[in-house]
Amino acid sequence: MACVISIDYQDRRPIYEQIVARYEMLILTGVLQEDEQLPSVRQMAQELSINPNTIQKAYSILEHDGYIYTVRGRGNFVSGSSALMKNRRRDWEDRLKTLLREGKKLGIDRAACEKILEGIYENGGEEESAV
Repeated sequence: MACVISIDYQDRRPIYEQIVARYEMLILTGVLQEDEQLPSVRQMAQELSINPNTIQKAYSILEHDGYIYTVRGRGNFVSGSSALMKNRRRDWEDRLKTLLREGKKLGIDRAACEKILEGIYENGGEEESAV
């Protein structure tokens, strides 16, 4: 199995966090299917030219968070993504509600929130907005 991720050395995040984030997105979007095998730690380390401990740390986080599971002697496999997606959406909604409540306390009205939301959806989130 070929490595399906790449590392951005300009990114300020640690390499293991980049690996975790990339695999999370590949799993949640269905690019990687349930029960699909991930590259071995050794294979990925060689292909990306990074320390195997970095890959192992990323895989451990992914396993802890429920994105993958390990079968001893066989490797790491993708967990089902439907429950993960449901949990991620619930977490997102909770964060959004918290931010909206905070914004309301700061005097940010509904119209300002809608303007920000419109900017995000029209411009792919690239627009800076000062409220």
